[in-house]
Amino acid sequence: MNNALPVSILLVEDDPGHAKLITRNLQRANINNNLIHFPNGQEVLDYLHNETHRNAQYLMLLDLNMPVMDGYQVLQHLKSDRSTQRIPVIILTTTDDQREVNRCYDLGCNVFLTKPIDPDSFSQAIQKLGLLLSIVTIPEKEGN
Repeated sequence: MNNALPVSILLVEDDPGHAKLITRNLQRANINNNLIHFPNGQEVLDYLHNETHRNAQYLMLLDLNMPVMDGYQVLQHLKSDRSTQRIPVIILTTTDDQREVNRCYDLGCNVFLTKPIDPDSFSQAIQKLGLLLSIVTIPEKEGN
């Protein structure tokens, strides 16, 4: 029996203009999931480590260049923590440097998209990851 929870989208973006554009792209793609915006990486990690948010399903849209804690640090913390390592991550950034792309995939991102974002590619990436989340139930805790 699949007890799929609704997927909340965590938007980690320090630029209000980019955050607004991403929100509009989600709306145009008819993706109406709960959207929670964080202006830096530390705030999203604090949110995820709050006990009241642990059992939810998330998809993260992550910028790389941010104050306080950048996207690379967020990705590294996220993927090294058993309680958050299965959260799918889409990197949204202005760089297309292949070394940076490789670094993000090595750290565990699922999709890398370059800003300005092509609305069709963006929509397809989110829908594919959303479908994956609706099929796969992430176990809460491992037994024994």
